[in-house]
Amino acid sequence: MRIDRTRLHDTVLAGMVAAASMALFVLYGPDRLQAEGLPVDGMRAPDPFGALLVLLVCAPIAVRRSRPLTALCAGLVPETLLSSFGYGTGMSSLAVLVLLYSVAFHRGLAMALGALGFTLAAYVLGVLAGPLRGDGWDEHVVTAVVLVAVWGAGRSLRLRRAYLEELKDRAARMERAHAADTRAARAEERSRIARELHDVVAHHVSVMTVQAAAARRVLASDPDLAREALSAIEHTGRLAMTEMRSIVGVLRTDTRAELGPQPGVPDLPALVEQMREAGLPTRLLVEGEVRPLPAGVDLAAYRLVQEGLTNSLRHAGAGAKAVVTVRHGSRELDVRVEDDGRGAAEESRRTGHGLVGIRERVALYGGILNIGPLPGGGFEVRARFPLKDGQ
Repeated sequence: MRIDRTRLHDTVLAGMVAAASMALFVLYGPDRLQAEGLPVDGMRAPDPFGALLVLLVCAPIAVRRSRPLTALCAGLVPETLLSSFGYGTGMSSLAVLVLLYSVAFHRGLAMALGALGFTLAAYVLGVLAGPLRGDGWDEHVVTAVVLVAVWGAGRSLRLRRAYLEELKDRAARMERAHAADTRAARAEERSRIARELHDVVAHHVSVMTVQAAAARRVLASDPDLAREALSAIEHTGRLAMTEMRSIVGVLRTDTRAELGPQPGVPDLPALVEQMREAGLPTRLLVEGEVRPLPAGVDLAAYRLVQEGLTNSLRHAGAGAKAVVTVRHGSRELDVRVEDDGRGAAEESRRTGHGLVGIRERVALYGGILNIGPLPGGGFEVRARFPLKDGQ
């Protein structure tokens, strides 16, 4: 529909220019101009052939956008013949200006320059071949300036349109890039929240499962011990719910999340004590000079110990013991979780979802992670985090 409307507009424009040119061609013949005191030496009176040439100059305007260079050439030929035969061109020269502008606006620089040169050459040829010489060089200079000005206007508008198109394209690219960045950020945040939820749920549920099993075994023989185990389960459940609310709260848009510090290396004693209550004898060893850690490394180290102890609690078997070693170096933080259990197979202990999340955490901070069995038996989860400038 847009192409049809454009062609219709150009056809209407061609008709209007042709009608005005034909009226001036017929009304302003040699007699009329001589009566007004204008020079008419060598000017030819209007006739059907001249009228046909006028129409032929204006007709190509109808295709000025689809074939601008062809239309210009088709219009210059009858325009040159009008000048060569001495006819008064009337407004037919306006058609040439429209066609020249169309080439400059719709075509590249090389073709536009060629069209300008061809138009100037056709004008010079018509002047030299025709009987009308004009009043002097001033008239020809003005005509050349008008032609160049019209051509320059077409080129200027073309460059402006190209600039606006580039701005639109750049804005569209920036919008697509922003959308892609937003999607990536959302995916990364969802992945982080999933890791946090897994670490919290897996650890606390494992502890609660072991405590519930212990309570069931001693429920008949030692009710007081069973009561202590149930109290520990209640405490662990409340702790798990608190941590889950703080993590899931960021996903809600209608409520504000509960703000609080993330756990870190200073919270390891409480974690070790919790594992002891769950039935896994655990020791904590801290070596080197304790110093503040970057928040990300601090959380990653805590989650590594949490997942390593949960792994030992699940798979090490009855009677297993665990040791957590945290060594503070000048340029490295070494965190290690070892147990002497001989429970589940090595492959099942390597491929848990929690350990997959630990791998991502350690890699995020440029650390090195080792997961595997110990030479003398048992299992080890160890990570070394590089520290820059002593931090």
